[in-house]
Amino acid sequence: MLDIGLLVRVHVDALIVAQNHMGVCDAIRRIAPVGKLAAMSAPHLPKVAGIDPEVPVSTHTPAPLPEIPGPPGAFIQDRLAGWVSDLTTLHELTERLAGTSTLETALNELLQAGAALVGARRGLLVLEPANGEGPSATRGLGLTHAELGHIETVPRAATALGRVLDGLPDTADGIASPDLLGERDLDPRHREVATRLGYAASYALPLASEAAGRLGVALWLYDEPAEPAQKQRHLAGLYARYATEHLARLIELERARADVAAVAEELLPSRLPRIPGVQLAARHRAGPRGGGDWYDALPLPDRTLGLAVGSVGGSGPSAMAAMGRLRASLRAYAVMEGEDPVAVLSDLELLLRLTEPARTATALFAYCEPAARKVVLAGAGHTPPLILGERRCEYVETTLSAPLGMLACWEAPSVEFSPAPGETVLLYTDGLLRRTGDAMDRAFARLHSAAASVPKSDRHDPAAVADHVLRTVLPDGLDRSDSTEDVVLLAARFD
Repeated sequence: MLDIGLLVRVHVDALIVAQNHMGVCDAIRRIAPVGKLAAMSAPHLPKVAGIDPEVPVSTHTPAPLPEIPGPPGAFIQDRLAGWVSDLTTLHELTERLAGTSTLETALNELLQAGAALVGARRGLLVLEPANGEGPSATRGLGLTHAELGHIETVPRAATALGRVLDGLPDTADGIASPDLLGERDLDPRHREVATRLGYAASYALPLASEAAGRLGVALWLYDEPAEPAQKQRHLAGLYARYATEHLARLIELERARADVAAVAEELLPSRLPRIPGVQLAARHRAGPRGGGDWYDALPLPDRTLGLAVGSVGGSGPSAMAAMGRLRASLRAYAVMEGEDPVAVLSDLELLLRLTEPARTATALFAYCEPAARKVVLAGAGHTPPLILGERRCEYVETTLSAPLGMLACWEAPSVEFSPAPGETVLLYTDGLLRRTGDAMDRAFARLHSAAASVPKSDRHDPAAVADHVLRTVLPDGLDRSDSTEDVVLLAARFD
């Protein structure tokens, strides 16, 4: 993060020293040579955080300068005000960027902030790490998907964007094209696209740093022939260097999340079984660090079916490994004594207590006979199933029970119920409720309302039911948020 406070203090100290110890005219001479005072407009920042000053210090008595109209201290005050304004703007923009926690939001924020710094209205950003270790992305500002597609049809070597991505050595400070349509050697396709989209100039800035390497390029477009002033380039360059480091951190985080999600998916069923009389659908949303929520659907003898959901305490690789062991063990116990869900969970609790005494878990196992539409289930500290049908939407009344690993000997009675033809049973983990951010009673009510609002045209499809419930309970991207909670939803519709 740029230390804006330090930069401001340095500027203030330098100006106070100049004003108090040199005399006003002497200070002005040291800031600008004679004859160039009127031409000065853009401030020169001190050598802090990569900003180089150009304030020479004289070692001899200067010759008298012509009298300068106006208060002598006003010039220094104006320069100080300009510096403070620029640094404050830069500080606010970097603070906003630092507040982004996902790559998507960071790219959008970078595009908007850069456009404000260089005075452009539209732009695009291409994320394409030079090391080839993705992710790759293209984002537009003020450009539709179709317009981005038009730009992508221009030969890469014919654009400033392509030159930066190809790593040409003269692109470190950006490439300004102040009058594209006035360039005689402009690629014909580039000229056609620029005319169609209505831009006449561009400024491309690499997103690169020593530590992160080249991550991509940002390109801003002007409606009329123009180019950013030197001060604008300088501020945009400072912002881009900070943004590159921030993007590099988010890219590493995205890679880690992708690895965690891949491992979590490998520990869950690769496909759901096909059993006559029942249709299945499952949805899983892994947290960024990986959690221990899981589900299973296991064909059992005589065309019966075992359904299970569970959650292991904690997060990270250890919780994921424990989840894999617990799921594998439950499958073995279900094959041996699946008709008795209480016995299945009792065996699982004993295994957990002997092999991992410091860990707890919740679980629910249901033994289903689709032909008879009969379900027998037992739960260990787990959330109750929800039944959705034409005439009812209600939670199954299950007995209160402790999670596995909490008591010296777990025991709880089973519950039996019969789904009507066309009804769907929803099994889920408490991560679905916790991600809402509501209190548990309100989260249960929210889930009930979401299930009851499933359109009748979708109720024949358990996948559509699961998707509707997820969208309704977790709107606005909550199903992909940075919550540490995993989400599992398993839907079984009985014919």
